[in-house]
Amino acid sequence: MLRLRAESKGLQLIFEANPEVPQYINSDESKLRQVLINLLGNAIKFTPSGLVKLRVGIKGKQQSNSNYNLQFEVEDTGAGIAPEDIDKLFQPFAQTETGRKSQEGTGLGLSISRQFVRLLGGDIAIDSTLNRGTLVKFDIQVTLAEATEIPSKRAPKKVIGLAPDQPQYRILVVEDKLASRQLLVKLLESVGFAVRAAENGKQAIAEWSSWLPHLIWMDMRMPVMDGYEATQRIRGTTKGQGTAILALTASAFEEEKAIVLSAGCDDFVRKPFREEMIFEKMTEHLGVQYIYAESNEKNKSDRSSPSAIEASDLAVMPTEWIAQLQKYSTQAKDKRVMELIEQIPAEHASLAQSLRDLVNNFHFDKIIELTSSYL
Repeated sequence: MLRLRAESKGLQLIFEANPEVPQYINSDESKLRQVLINLLGNAIKFTPSGLVKLRVGIKGKQQSNSNYNLQFEVEDTGAGIAPEDIDKLFQPFAQTETGRKSQEGTGLGLSISRQFVRLLGGDIAIDSTLNRGTLVKFDIQVTLAEATEIPSKRAPKKVIGLAPDQPQYRILVVEDKLASRQLLVKLLESVGFAVRAAENGKQAIAEWSSWLPHLIWMDMRMPVMDGYEATQRIRGTTKGQGTAILALTASAFEEEKAIVLSAGCDDFVRKPFREEMIFEKMTEHLGVQYIYAESNEKNKSDRSSPSAIEASDLAVMPTEWIAQLQKYSTQAKDKRVMELIEQIPAEHASLAQSLRDLVNNFHFDKIIELTSSYL
């Protein structure tokens, strides 16, 4: 989720776990996940060069055989925070000078993160030096779990296409962040949906009016016109009643769901979303049927495994070609990458197929990792 963003900026993303940290714990997964995504996302956003590091360890002595205090540290070599700004960080809607200059975010991230950490039995603290980096620490109370306590989950089936004899579904993606917009558009196009995109509510209304999509994925917080107003305007028309509108929001509060639904949305998906959730919601609201990848071991062995490719395999291609491959992978331009793959000589067909598999599964981070060995 975060590695591609880090590598596109030339940053190292490092994860260190103390060997004493238990493999299985009981905690609130969604709250812990939201805090980590927020802190790591901020670190990447405000770090122009260097590294972002996540460390996980045990704070103090183990409380008992089953109770632990886990400590998380997110460290970066970024812009840092002025001393006079640190006290403001945990106030709702307050932003540092660095945050205001970036023109991103609402100033709610750290305030919500602190609330979640406290609900998990710990607290959060920041140590920062302007222009030298920031260290954010937080701890939570957890209890030890065993692997046998974890209910077995069937791995979600991989959607590879749309089942035949269905309408040509038109899907509108409304999202102001370019990377998020491209990700969702590519995901939907890859299985056969007709997709258009808009970067704010005003554009969304224009696209909807001229194209009449079956379903809209609507980001709720955008400049120019937000998703709430755009949804209300569409719903205020007769033809707007026939379009499914599903909200995309980074809000972690359950109360937000009621606000979104009252604005006229049919459903609610939190960011960062999981691929299978997107497809499940479209089945729920449109009745879409899919073709799934077969999961038996025979089919797996018949295909070239993306994990089998090594950096040394790229040596058969010129350095300039490898540089272009990295450039377009960093930008997630799948068509450009595929054009480069077509240039691979026939005698290296296995290399070409492995790279195609990486592109088709959006593993641009793996391609960047491979090419970095040569550049």
